[in-house]
Amino acid sequence: MFFGLDLAQLQVYWWVIVSLLGGLLVLMFFVQGGQGLMDRLAKTEEEKSLLINVLGRKWELGFTTLVLFGGACFAAFPLFYSTSFGGAYWVWLAILLCFIIQAVSYEYRKKQGNLLGAKTYETFLKINGLLGVFLIGVAVSTFFAGSAFVLDDMRFVRWEHSLRGLEQLGNPLNYLLGFALVFLSRMLADSYFINALDSSAIVQRAKKDLLLNTALFLPFFLGFLVWICLKDGFYVDESGAVSMQAYLYGLTFLHKPYVLVLLLVGVVLVLAGIYLSLVDKKGIFALGAGAVCAVMAVLLNVGLGESAFYPSSTDLQSSLTIANASSSYYTLSVMGYVSLLVPFVLGYIAYVWRRMDSRKFSPSDLDEHSY
Repeated sequence: MFFGLDLAQLQVYWWVIVSLLGGLLVLMFFVQGGQGLMDRLAKTEEEKSLLINVLGRKWELGFTTLVLFGGACFAAFPLFYSTSFGGAYWVWLAILLCFIIQAVSYEYRKKQGNLLGAKTYETFLKINGLLGVFLIGVAVSTFFAGSAFVLDDMRFVRWEHSLRGLEQLGNPLNYLLGFALVFLSRMLADSYFINALDSSAIVQRAKKDLLLNTALFLPFFLGFLVWICLKDGFYVDESGAVSMQAYLYGLTFLHKPYVLVLLLVGVVLVLAGIYLSLVDKKGIFALGAGAVCAVMAVLLNVGLGESAFYPSSTDLQSSLTIANASSSYYTLSVMGYVSLLVPFVLGYIAYVWRRMDSRKFSPSDLDEHSY
């Protein structure tokens, strides 16, 4: 089946897979969002433990999704992986550190003989919930803003700034997606708490907080969409040469209507999820599906449009596209057969999730094995 496709079709297929995994990763950011809301939603130590433990049943899924997303990028588009990690390594190391301290915190927060104390590990969870998500948003924003790197004839990367990726924090436009992801993660967390917890006090606070985070999310997300639609994009012609073109990403939404439809479906589902969370308790499913669709649309725009998905603002011809950054035909074909297992893995995760959330989590579920 996959060996019957040509290289360009396989590259498109794998970019769609990567975009889907990116959307699922953002969905799982509800764990990070919940960690950032501990002090706002919990008024007692028991309520705080309740929040941490209901998130503790899911954090490993989010970590696994992050690893799966990174692994798919590495396998399908190794030049992107080597360029970004080999060049902008300070920003990626900061992101990895944020997720490492998350894993340590869930493991050691309530462990006997804990030298740092529970408060220290709760602070680590808050750092992961804010800084980790924000930095990922900034890193993805460089897909549109460009990065300061040059590739030589041997495809070795030379980063043109000593901060190695952290210089992107000097571009305030990158903050739009960074903060949009932070507030979206908190919206997802509020909606998840409403659905999963048997605590009327926390649920009522989560509903109020959902409205606040929605009001904060919308201007950043809409600002990000306006920015990419109006800015000059890194256009790739048929020969592979890169040049700047006005309104490139906005035109991609128009020229590829399926991407625009996916974005609009995502927006509608997000709004529906917010409404359902306020009037019912099942809004997380619509909200989560909407987040996946919206993120996929953004990634498909930059990858499948006539643009470089990892552009160089220093040397335009060093920019990476799905054509020049992908693995070989044989590798993509073999991996294509492996990817057929993804629906079964997702089905198993959905089944386990449903079983775990079949009964609402309450203070009576806190025991000696609590996080």
